[in-house]
Amino acid sequence: MSSRTAARRAHVLIAAEPLPIRVGLRLALEPEARCTEAEDAQSAVDAAVRDHPDVCLLGLDPSGQALRVVNEIVSRVPSAAVILLTSKLDEEEFMAAVRAGASGYLTQSLDPARLPHVVRGALDGEPAVPRRFVTRLLEELRTRDRRRSVVVAGKGRVALTAREWEVVELLLRETSTADIATGLGVAPVTVRRHVGSVERKLGVSTRAEVVALLTAEADRPAAV
Repeated sequence: MSSRTAARRAHVLIAAEPLPIRVGLRLALEPEARCTEAEDAQSAVDAAVRDHPDVCLLGLDPSGQALRVVNEIVSRVPSAAVILLTSKLDEEEFMAAVRAGASGYLTQSLDPARLPHVVRGALDGEPAVPRRFVTRLLEELRTRDRRRSVVVAGKGRVALTAREWEVVELLLRETSTADIATGLGVAPVTVRRHVGSVERKLGVSTRAEVVALLTAEADRPAAV
């Protein structure tokens, strides 16, 4: 156990719509952790912004607002580790949660005795990831690290953030703003902000020009 973990009880925000799930999670963590609760997506965001918990356990429907909540909490409370709890493990859902900024993705049927260890690990920066998804996660990270920049004729090397690359890759597949937002678990305005940033970096003014430029340069990728 790290000195940080041992020094004080962790503050854990438990967000889940069914009351029995919230109660079960709280009983599994107390008294080792100090727990507060939220019953829906918006109250989870409000509580996280207000209280700055160390760890957020989100038992919200991933197909609904959970990914948006993950992204919003991570953006507004970057010190919090966000762990998404799901009724059924799914690899694509897991990757969407990671892209939204989650530090962990676990099933709600997790043995309650393991929860304190999960929280302590989150405090120490350890991801809570099902073993069967580790290989997929490493592949994703390696791919993302290789594609952080592109060489553009007349501009040289242009660096994009990981999120900008995710948006660009979806633009290249002719994905709409609404579908990109849903897939990444962010708001449409956030997608438009990333597209605008990419346009400025590439020196173009429309997303169509972004697609045309990157398609033309696709045979000259630059790794970092």
